[in-house]
Formats: sequence, C-alpha cells, structure tokens
Amino acid sequence: MNLLTSRKSLLACRRDFLRRSAAAAAALWSVPGAFAEALLQTPSQTEGPFYPDSLPLDTDNDLLIINDATTPAIGEVTWLGGRILGPDGQPIRNALVEIWQCDSTGVYRHAGSGGDIAKKDKNFQSFGRFLTGSSGEYTFRTIKPVPYPGRAPHIHFAVKMKGREKWTTQCYIKDHPGNAKDGVWKNLGSEKHQAAVTVPFSPITGSKSGELSAKFDIVMGHTPEG
Repeated sequence: MNLLTSRKSLLACRRDFLRRSAAAAAALWSVPGAFAEALLQTPSQTEGPFYPDSLPLDTDNDLLIINDATTPAIGEVTWLGGRILGPDGQPIRNALVEIWQCDSTGVYRHAGSGGDIAKKDKNFQSFGRFLTGSSGEYTFRTIKPVPYPGRAPHIHFAVKMKGREKWTTQCYIKDHPGNAKDGVWKNLGSEKHQAAVTVPFSPITGSKSGELSAKFDIVMGHTPEG
C-alpha cells in the first residue's frame, strides 16, 4: 500500500468514526425505564484554571487524532458518553458538550499548565465538542484521565445551552485511590453528590486493543425555554 492509499484509508476511517459516533452513543447510553423518578442534579464544579487558552484546529469528538494526522495520542483509549437530561429524565437536545483534560503526561492545552511541557503529547487534541441529538446523547473518544500533582484523574465538562449560562462539572474514576485526597472531589460534601460524578471506566468486551468505556449522564437543574 503506497502512502497516498494509506492516507486515503485513514481519512475514510476517520469520517466513518465521526458518522457513526452519534448512532453509537444512542445505542450505548440509552437505559430504558431508568428515569421513573426525579433525578439528582449533577453537581456543578469549578471550571479550573486550565480551560484551553487557545483552541486546537480540530475540536471534534475524537481527541485521539488531530485532523488527518497519522499518529494517535498516547493513553488508554476510552469511549466516554452519556446523555444530557432534565431533572425528570427527559433528554435535552442541542446542548453543546465540551470536554478538556490533560494528556498522558499531565499537561493541559494551556500556557500555565504544570508538568513537563517538553514531554507534552502533541498528538492529543486535549479538547472536544459534541452537539446532542434528540435523545440527549453525546460521545467522545479520548484517553483515560491520569493524575497530576494535587489532583485525582478527572475530565472537565462544560454544557452550553440556549437561555442559560455555561455550566461546568468534572468526571472522576470510580474507586480511584486519589479521589479521597482530591480537594475538589471532597468539597462536594455528600456521598451521593460524589457518586454522581464518579463513574466506572470499564474494559469493553471483545476489544482487542484494551479499549475502555465510561458512562456519565449529566442531569441539569432545568430545561431552558426556547
């Protein structure tokens, strides 16, 4: 296979991923009958100091490949998804979900980020966006978050919707020993609020490359009008 053919094949695979991601999310994250009662609102958390100070040229929902690059990011491949819901469990359509996180070396896409900048993974997109569909679903392909000094592993989330200000939270790994020492996680106070933002990162059955999946439903306080 020559270089041109290989490049066309890579682009075709990437287009196929972007086309399939919304459909995959709807199938993976739907849980029939799970919302008979009012749901606990997902607690908001600080945006933190490392929202990207410059957005990458590529802001899609695949954080492992930047545009048509041929080298993927380093880390444990994770399919992260869920739904954006109202307090009654009804899905919220056209919510813009943003995520951002450090790379496998603990460095963010921000000039003030700690860590060894020289070791930053230039192939990691660090930031992504997804617009929810009719069932409120979103999905990202990213890496399992890693700890860095002072913080347990986490992924930042922002949800933007018409008629309300940007809302932010963070997602943590269930049973990670660093959670109990993390100031942001501990400040959530109650166990039920901590549990609402702490989810399993589980191996995908049959994955030959050791991919993981994580489901993080976000319950908003209200559904905006309009």
